[in-house]
Parts: sequence; C-alpha cells; structure tokens
Amino acid sequence: MTKQPWITNAKTDLLFIIAPTFVALALAFVFAQSYFFHETTPLWAWVVFVLLIDVAHVHSMLFKTYFDAGSFQKHRILYTLTPLLCYFAFVSIYWLGGSEWFWRILAYLAVFHFIRQQYGFVRLYNRQHSQSKYLDLFDEITIYGATILPIIHWHLNSPREFLWFVEQDFYAFTATNYLPIINWIYAGLVVLYLAKEFYCILNHQVNIPRILLIAGTMASWYFGIVYFNNDLIFTILNVVAHGVPYMCLIWVDLHKRKGQVKGFSRLVFNKNGLFFFIIIIILIAYFEEAIWDATQWRSYDTLFSWAYCLPTTFSTMSLSFLIPLLALPQVTHYVLDGFIWKKGFE
Repeated sequence: MTKQPWITNAKTDLLFIIAPTFVALALAFVFAQSYFFHETTPLWAWVVFVLLIDVAHVHSMLFKTYFDAGSFQKHRILYTLTPLLCYFAFVSIYWLGGSEWFWRILAYLAVFHFIRQQYGFVRLYNRQHSQSKYLDLFDEITIYGATILPIIHWHLNSPREFLWFVEQDFYAFTATNYLPIINWIYAGLVVLYLAKEFYCILNHQVNIPRILLIAGTMASWYFGIVYFNNDLIFTILNVVAHGVPYMCLIWVDLHKRKGQVKGFSRLVFNKNGLFFFIIIIILIAYFEEAIWDATQWRSYDTLFSWAYCLPTTFSTMSLSFLIPLLALPQVTHYVLDGFIWKKGFE
C-alpha cells in the first residue's frame, strides 16, 4: 500500500483530526435515546461542547497569529486591519440592518468557515498524495456537496429544533416538496464518491485519511442536520468535528515552526506547554462568554453570576457597537483563517 499522507503521523491524525467526527457520531446516537426530546442543550453539554471546544478553538488561533511575535511582525498590516475592518463592517451592518441582518450574515459566514475547513483538510491530504487533477477536483466537489446539501435541506425544512446562533438567523422556507430531490442528489453524490474510491483502490491509490475525513464529514453533516432534529445532537456534531481538529492543527503547526515561533507563543514549548495552551484559550473563552451572558443572554448564572453586575439594557446605538465588539474574535477568526493556512504564508 502507498505510504499514507498523514499531516503529522497516523496516531495524531487519527486521534485528533479523524476520530473526533466519529466519536461525535457515536455520542449523537447515544444521546438520541436520552435527550432526543430536549428542546435545549443541558448546561454540562454547553460547557463541554460550546465553551471548551467551540469558543476555545476560536482563540487557539491567537497562538499562530497575535501571540506569535514573529508572525505578527511579518503580517502586521493583515493582523491589524482585519479586526478593524471587520468591526467597522459589522457595526455598519447592525446599524443599518439591525440584529436580524447582523446575525444572519454572521451565521452564513460561520457556515462558510466550517465548510472551508473540511475542504482545507481534503486539500492537505491530497496535496501529498495527489491522484489526478480531475479526481482531486471531484474530492473537493464531494466535500462541498456533503456540507452544502444538508444546509439546503435545513433551509427547505424550517424551522428546526436547533439553530446556528439565534432564531431565524437562516432564511426559512417551507418547501418540503423539494426535499426528495435534495435527498436523491445527496445519495447520488455518495454513490459516485464510493465508485471513485473503488476506482482508486483498483489503481492502488488508497488515501486512508482522505477517505475517513470525507466519510466522516458526509455522516456528521447528514445526521446532525438532516436525520436528527435535536439541539444537543446538532451541537455535538457541529462543534466537536470542527473544533478539536482545528486546535490540533494549531498545536502541530506551532511545533513544525518551532524555530520561527517567537513571543508569547513560545510558551507552548515549555515542559507544561500543552497545559498552558489549553488553559489560556479556555480562560479567554470563559471571560468572553461571561460578558456575552451577563449583558445579553442571562442564561448561565451558575457559571457567570459574578459578571451580572454588568448592565443589560442598552440603546440601539449602543448595541450596534457592543454586539459587533463581542463577536469580533470569531469574525476575525473566520476571516484570518482564510489566509493563515495558505501555502507559503509563513
């Protein structure tokens, strides 16, 4: 068998890039029995899956960008202008379109980011083990189809029992008569992909990590959005398969560039580097969510009651500046992520 194109090595890739999707799928079927009819995600699940994985993974990017003095010096203009321009853009959106348009645009930007991450991993696995430009292109089309088609299904079969950020952030249509067409297209995509991989096997071009990545993506997006209609299950499948591989990629990238990393990011090379890496992004995530909850949601007083001294009533003008500011870390993450992984960026 051809040498496999692992990003790091088989053990690390399987544990932290491939396995999270399948672990999330297993958890989804387990929780389908006990939490299937729950309308909201339980507190413990919100802490584990949203705070410790989803929000924390956003801040892990700091170690590759703003915490790395060398990277910041080299890309000072990009790192400085991105948050400034993003803030100006989303303040304008909130000011002109209100909260509805703000959350809608943010939701679609997030979906695009999630899709592009899966596309990026496929490119990484094919870069080292290319089949042909046409078969590589088919893999990329497959990953787009495996993610976009469930999103289209969501739009045509709204409202669902889950949401991306807030209610009605996606456009909602009631057009269930089109769902069989979407399902048949999805089934055709799966069949074509299986036929393509069978062809590769016959030609001794087996790419195990790519196969597992695409299979996991197909399964997690289908079951999370189409098959199940449950908030907890969607949360698990949405964030575990996205956040854990991303944090792993950041960690691996730092160590691959060990001689180039400078400033605060060098903390990860200490004896307790992994502990510092995890605890720092968790603490930042915790304080970010504390401000969100204290000023906007007031849903998790068990965790953030100390911050409830902050005001909760704001004028429309104040909100147009506050909400984009609170969302700025993730918006910056979405935008910068389109640059920092490009070949030759470092």
